[in-house]
Amino acid sequence: MYDIIIIGGGPAGISAAIYGKSRGKKVLVLEKKKVGGLIGAVSTVTHYTAIVQEESGDTFAERMKEQALRAGVEIRYENVTETKLTGEIKKVVTEKGSYESKTLILANGGSGRMLGIPGENLKGVRLNAPKDGLNYKGKNVYVIGGADGAVKEALYLAQIAGKVTIVCVEDELVCIQEFKDKVVTFDNIEVMPHASLTAVYGSEAVEELEFTDNKTGKKQIVKDSECGVFVYVGIVPNTQMYTELKLNGGYIPVDNSMQTEISGVFAAGDICVKKVRQVATAVADGAIAGIQAAALC
Repeated sequence: MYDIIIIGGGPAGISAAIYGKSRGKKVLVLEKKKVGGLIGAVSTVTHYTAIVQEESGDTFAERMKEQALRAGVEIRYENVTETKLTGEIKKVVTEKGSYESKTLILANGGSGRMLGIPGENLKGVRLNAPKDGLNYKGKNVYVIGGADGAVKEALYLAQIAGKVTIVCVEDELVCIQEFKDKVVTFDNIEVMPHASLTAVYGSEAVEELEFTDNKTGKKQIVKDSECGVFVYVGIVPNTQMYTELKLNGGYIPVDNSMQTEISGVFAAGDICVKKVRQVATAVADGAIAGIQAAALC
């Protein structure tokens, strides 16, 4: 029996765990893969207050894990398959066992959104910039998406690849001004506006890419068997198992205390209904949820 069980080891979950543990509570974090969540897979972490210079997602995640372990937080790497949210005692079932707690914090964020196009699962598509970028040194890469996350990874890849093409559905990039200003300083970055990647062709790996102009409908086929495709088109909240909650667009509604409609069940981070999804807001959500959950125990 735990006082607080937290599903998800990203910034929100780890923040909640540290604050809950600081109040003398028995805390368990259940993480499917590794501490860090989506932020652990990015090339660089930017704009977070007091961030270490040149901080990568990997190093940021490692420092989060170390801090939680030093605080005495228990972390188990298990895939959650079922939850029981109603009732005084909450239950979480994983592929390895089951756990009970007085309160529960849902902080398992979201997963990268799929494009839903033919050939998306071919080798060379849906790559990760810090993990796969060096494999495309001097080659052509395509970054799908024109928002902050996509453009930040494009800037990272521009230091490695021969040419980076940013494919965005809008007429221009929709990222922050800082990233727009940096894009124009790179001679090897090209923006493909009002366009979408609509198909990928190849036997096992990418051989040809099909782009569609969203204004004219005209299709363009690009043959490049050595290119890499990096997709950053938003996230899908990981809420499928929370059938006891009423969702809003797939996200979990919470009050000012980060509590859901079910007493003793909180949510924090990208999984919540909110306007801003950043590391800073996830950490803040987690702090509130951890403190409020501890007060109920």
